[in-house]
Amino acid sequence: MQPDQIIVPALRRYLVPFDPKRVPHQFADVLILGGGIAGCRAALQIDSSLRTIIVSKDQISQSNSAWAQGGIAGVLDPLDDFANHVADTMMAGKGMCSQDVVESVVQEAPDRIRDLMRFGAEFDRVQGEIALTLEGGHSHPRVAHALGDATGKEVMRAMQQSIAEADHIDLWQKTFTIDLLTVDGKCCGALVWNPSHGRTFVWAKQTILCTGGAGALYRETTNPPIATADGHAIAYRAGCELRDMEFMQFHPTVLYIAGSSRHLITEAVRGEGAHLVDADGYRFMEDYDERMELAPRDVVSQAITQQMARTSHPCVYLDLSPIREEKIRARFPHIGRVCTEFGLDITRDRVPVRPGAHYMIGGVTTDTEGRTSLPGLWAAGEVTSTGLHGANRLASNSLLEGVVYGLRCGKNASDAALGTSDSFTAPSLVSEKGLPHETDETLDLTDIRNALRSLMWRSVGISRTEQELSTARAQLDFWANYVCRRDLTEPAGWELQNMMLVSRVMAAAALSRQESRGVHLRTDYPETDEAAARHITVSSA
Repeated sequence: MQPDQIIVPALRRYLVPFDPKRVPHQFADVLILGGGIAGCRAALQIDSSLRTIIVSKDQISQSNSAWAQGGIAGVLDPLDDFANHVADTMMAGKGMCSQDVVESVVQEAPDRIRDLMRFGAEFDRVQGEIALTLEGGHSHPRVAHALGDATGKEVMRAMQQSIAEADHIDLWQKTFTIDLLTVDGKCCGALVWNPSHGRTFVWAKQTILCTGGAGALYRETTNPPIATADGHAIAYRAGCELRDMEFMQFHPTVLYIAGSSRHLITEAVRGEGAHLVDADGYRFMEDYDERMELAPRDVVSQAITQQMARTSHPCVYLDLSPIREEKIRARFPHIGRVCTEFGLDITRDRVPVRPGAHYMIGGVTTDTEGRTSLPGLWAAGEVTSTGLHGANRLASNSLLEGVVYGLRCGKNASDAALGTSDSFTAPSLVSEKGLPHETDETLDLTDIRNALRSLMWRSVGISRTEQELSTARAQLDFWANYVCRRDLTEPAGWELQNMMLVSRVMAAAALSRQESRGVHLRTDYPETDEAAARHITVSSA
């Protein structure tokens, strides 16, 4: 399909000015930015003769991967087959998936799940076999899970232990990646910062981008606070193409209690039989889709939003009473503990839920090997647009994509680094000075960040219109002109600048797609235009 191309200026190439003669230099064969499932899987594929550095923005335990509840999808049941998984993925993607990509990822899924088991991940079992559950959009039970409803936690535990035992892998935690370094149109590493050492140039033969998602751009989200779209932003400033940035997936069921942080209520709850009811106790999903609670996420999220409007109520409710009490306690221990903190017993009480930003479908355009448009840079996981998810991600295909593309990127970067000599030469780099950051703190970063997240939720959220998107673009551009041109000095400021840039890109892409498709609902263009099944790519020049 022929993509539409739009341009959104990045405003500056590097977020901070620097003098290469005054910044310490480190050297690696392979640099991996991000310590989630994609980054860890990539690292474990690097040849042991190569020095590999993983840079993690926070503790490695803090990632969307570690927070994942539901599981990882794969054909492990003899009654299922690859064609079913492919068909389900394609249907959920609403005409925007790449058939070749879907087929290759689905066919690899069983082997990649077995890889995780070899690393030490222990999946839940029934009579000795991996337990499989059903989730929305799937035609067969094929979602492998661990610790009941804490799959990501168990998978990441096993992978992190394997990394800790690998002598050739160095892990730099609580280290912020400010920007990718490029010389003569090639990625050569990154400029990073941590509280102990300040700024450091990390020169690398090959770089792999695995920085995760963008949920923190929204006021309501299932993501940890660190999901500020840093990878999307640093790739964009370095000249990478971004694709499908209008497609942010909203998870239908996020625990909603005023004043509390938001907690994901896994789709597996509905897969096991829970019903959605409104404030009057009415089971409403049958009014929107014949698949009811097991419709794909875009359908359920939009139905919940409409039902909330109809009832003038701030949420709907999950009713778990159709599930046996002992199964609820065994299958959903984490959710049970969270709800107990708020005085809710999930075996008896209805759980208040509403949608929240969950998974960024759009990202850095990659080919089937994880190669980006910038030589020397590979990318895997939620930061990418591979063609797997289309306009709506099928449940539990995200961890799968992370391990499949993590492996591919690790292997390809390893092979490329092995074929490159060790003659590192630090070239001259040019960085421009931005506006000075006044020491009287004229910028209230927290206030601007909160305003941005509210604007994105209100105007670039579940439902969108031309007027709201145009207003959002104008406001974001206004903020960016005085925020993104400044030389800020710490991660909170750099995060805000990254959030501002990616929000501008998302709003522009959403304005450009004049139809409703998957997670992108334009109430002023409510129909899907089958002739418009094309990607929207965004570049800075």
